[in-house]
Amino acid sequence: MPKVMILEDDRTLLGLLQSLLGFEGYEVVVLENFNQVLSDLHQHNPDGIILDIQLDDTNGLDLLDEIRQNGELNQPYVLACSGLDYASEAMQRGANDFIMKPYMPDDLVKLLKENIKQ
Repeated sequence: MPKVMILEDDRTLLGLLQSLLGFEGYEVVVLENFNQVLSDLHQHNPDGIILDIQLDDTNGLDLLDEIRQNGELNQPYVLACSGLDYASEAMQRGANDFIMKPYMPDDLVKLLKENIKQ
């Protein structure tokens, strides 16, 4: 079962994503704290990450830099998302894809299925 880690601070969206991805056959890992993302990535070793660019007290683009610069990590598929158009910057900094909020659940699932081996 492929594993997806969600880095999202909107509780409502987080709950919806957990339900949707669980229904689609993904093991879902949710982080409560964004201060130790690298150690959480080492611990859980996800196949993919859904990364909100605008987290409460953390910049998702900086997290993306940390993930991509860490040579010890098995580099997961990273789908960045935001309500603002950070597509080009996210891609330049190492995201595999970008999806604009609000997005259709089918669009999110399609990207995950195309990029994470089932």
